[in-house]
Parts: sequence; C-alpha cells; structure tokens
Amino acid sequence: MTINTNPFIVPLADIPLFDYPEFFAKVNELMADEGCHCVTYHAVPLGAALRFFCCIATDHKKDFVLLSHEQAAPPIPVLDSLTVSHPSFHLYEREISELYGVEFTGHPWLKPVRLHNQEAGSRKQKAESGIIHPAFRIPYPFFSIEGEGIHEVGVGPIHAGIIEPGYFRFSCNGEKVLHLEIQLGFQHRGMEALFLEKNTGIQRAVLAESIAGDTAAGHSLTHAQLLETLAGITPVKALQIERIIALELERIAVHIGDTAALCTDIGYQFGQVVNEALRTIVINTTQSWCGNRFGKGLVRTGGSHYPLGGGFIKLLLLNLKEVEERYLQITHEMFTNPSVLSRFEGIGKVSARQAGMIGAVGMAARSSGVKRDIRWSHPFQAFTDIVYEPVTLHQGDVWARAMLRKQEVEKSILLIRDLLTGKDFEREPARPVYELNLRPSSFALSLAEGWRGEIMHSAVTDPHGKIIHYKIKDPSFHNWMALALAVRNQEISDFPLCNKSYNLSYCGHDL
Repeated sequence: MTINTNPFIVPLADIPLFDYPEFFAKVNELMADEGCHCVTYHAVPLGAALRFFCCIATDHKKDFVLLSHEQAAPPIPVLDSLTVSHPSFHLYEREISELYGVEFTGHPWLKPVRLHNQEAGSRKQKAESGIIHPAFRIPYPFFSIEGEGIHEVGVGPIHAGIIEPGYFRFSCNGEKVLHLEIQLGFQHRGMEALFLEKNTGIQRAVLAESIAGDTAAGHSLTHAQLLETLAGITPVKALQIERIIALELERIAVHIGDTAALCTDIGYQFGQVVNEALRTIVINTTQSWCGNRFGKGLVRTGGSHYPLGGGFIKLLLLNLKEVEERYLQITHEMFTNPSVLSRFEGIGKVSARQAGMIGAVGMAARSSGVKRDIRWSHPFQAFTDIVYEPVTLHQGDVWARAMLRKQEVEKSILLIRDLLTGKDFEREPARPVYELNLRPSSFALSLAEGWRGEIMHSAVTDPHGKIIHYKIKDPSFHNWMALALAVRNQEISDFPLCNKSYNLSYCGHDL
C-alpha cells in the first residue's frame, strides 16, 4: 500500500497482509533503493496473533509503503532476519525479540535493546496478549576483543557530569578505540504504556512533551498531528505556521546550546559563554510566548492556548535579529580559529555508507552526506506549502556536525521570518480539543523533523476507537550507533567531543 500524506491513517483491514516469505522479499526489494529507509517495524498483539507493521519511506518519491505480516502466537515465531541484508533493521528486530520472544534467524546481534538483566516484556503485556516472553537474566552480552595490549574501559552508567544514565564499554589498544558498545535502558518510565493508561487528551499531551525534555515541541507536534488525523481534524493554516515556528525555535535554541557545549569540550571558553548567552535569549523568547522556556504547553491537539499576537511577533523578530548577528560573529571566530579547527576537522568521521547502513536520521545523516529530512521528503503542517531544501554536508566529522548546526540556525531564522511575513495572525483563537472521537480499527502514523531528526508516533485503535497500541521512535534510536562508529580508531580522549557532537537522548531511547 502506497501513501503520500504525512501524517496518514488507514483502516487495518486495508493494510496488505503477506505471508512472511513474501513480506521478506518485498522489504528487501524496497530497501535495495538507497533512497528508502524504514520508518518503523514493530509488532502489535491483536487477539491471539502478533501483527507486524512495516513502513518504508521513499524519500525521493515523497511517499510511504505500508505492509504487514501476521504470526500466530504461541508458538513463538522463528523468522529469517532482515538485518542480514539491511543492518538498519537490527534494532527493530532486537526490540521485537525483546518484547515478544520472536527469534530472527541469522541476526548477528540479537541482544536486548532496553530490558537487560530483567524479564523482557511486562506482566501487563503478558496478561493482555497471552504471549509468553523469554527472560534476559544473564549479564548483558558485551562484545569483547582479545589480544596483546587490548584492554577495556567502562564509563557509566552514572557519570561525573549531570547527565542521564548510560554505559559505554570501550575496547582499546593503548589509547586507540577499536570498538565501543553502548548499553542503554537504565531509565524506564513505561512511556508507551502510559499513552494507553492515560486516556484524556490533556494527559497524553503532557506525556508527549515529556518523552525527551529537550524536544518538547518536536514530540508534542508529532503526537498532536497523529491524534488530529485519527479524529479527522485539520488544523487551520495559522495554527500550522505557529507549530512550525515553535519547532524551529526549539531547533535554534538547542543548536546554539550544542555549539556552546562543543566549545566547552575543547576549552574554547569565549565560544562557550557567548553561545550560552544566545541560547538563553532564544529560550526566554519561548517563555515569553507560552510561559515555559522549553515550549511545554505550547502545542496542543486542535488548537492553542497561546496564539501568536502582534506584540509577541515583534519581540520574536527583534530577538532573532540580535541572535543572528551575534551567532554569525561568534561562529565566524570559531570556524576561522586554527585551534578550534584542529580539534574539529577529521575527528569522529562517519561515512555516508555507514550512515546509510545504520539507518541514521536527521543531523547524523545529513552531516555524513545522506539527504534525510522529513521537512523535505515528507512535509507536514505548514511545510506542505514550502519548498524546503535541507542542509547537507559530506565530511561526516565533528566539524561537519558543528557547521551543520550553524547553517541550520541561519536557515531556521530565515524560515521563521518568511512564515511571519504578510500573514494575518489576528484571528479568533482555536481552543485545544481534548475529547476526541477516534476512527475505529485503524492504523495511523505521524512524522516530524525534530532538531535531532525524524520523530515517529504511531497508534492502532480497536473497533470502538480506543487506542490499544502506541509506538514512539525518537531519532536517538538510530543515531547512538553513529556515535559508536565515530569513535573507532580515535583516541579515547576524543570520545567526549564526539559524544557532544551528536548530543543524543538517553530518555528518548529508553522510553
């Protein structure tokens, strides 16, 4: 089934259902095209069976291909692994195996994604589905390298800095990193299950903006347009524009903050303090809009409590002008400073081929030469009326990831100005709608381009329109592997810089 809108909704009965060999062949055929990537591949317990949904995005054609297969359970299915031919599927299959016990024959890395050292799958899932899950009671099976001079270094999961928990195990030869394995899953909030337990619109809206605290606008927008699609609501153009402005303000703020963090890691204090001050201007502007520096409460289903007004628009444009002028000055100083360049250039390189193989999205993909941006390939909200051309660089190193941030800040400021020019925002504000009648027996999927990259929310409803399955994918789900590749053959002292150059989310991954 081919679909050309984002977000989209289809009746469950209309989704093509293949036997697994035919499904396997069709996915292999689609993924042979480098312009395609998998948006989601997950399983949903429906009755006594597992229904597998796979959505492939064809970037150059700007559409989606949705297909599925179904496996009776019990017994626990044994399926040929797609990862053998397409490594970007490795996390999808690992997660399905972790939750439902499916065995993927030939998978080279079939180990837990989040539920290490504990039973895979919750008691609630067991009770609802009747599917018996395996248990991962053994220690996490780290990859190890043996040989003269080889040693291992463990970092975390509790770190010296005030950051979230994650464990990094380096296999080194002297100071050179041969391999890094990243073990996540140390914080479980049960986010996807909470979207089923909390059945009011306001509860779900608060959950969405809490998936990853630095991406409140991105996840809220993705969630809102998913529920609007399920409810048959089309937001007015002015509201769509406001949401895009919120999304791009979030991108500007985090990119500038990350520029400061990169300066911190190389001891360039001038760049650090200037960029930190500029980030404060941006997030304080967001606070002036909605009362929260991170944009919480700003995006709601069907309407807004904080419609744009003339007074705020004037403040927004004034602050963006100041930020733009000062940011261009400090980044010019950065990128012409030999000491800065010596620490950025050639460090932590990830090639376009590597980025494509692991299914990298967003910044991680574009800094390595892979043109992957939902604003361009599968436009949403007001982006449907914009010809957006993403920034793409090819060096794949720390320099590229820093420069990409600079260029995207410039582009986002220009975009906001263009969105505000000649638009009439003095309207009767549409109030949020929290009590929604959702379409029954349907599958819906929503994508947005957050500052890290592609965000995906998906839901399945029962015959009464109740959400019975909610799926979330943060861009960090794919991009942690890019960090593991970036530090190969680097000195271990380069790891903090490489890590900051991606700035990935622990909680967005762990859910």
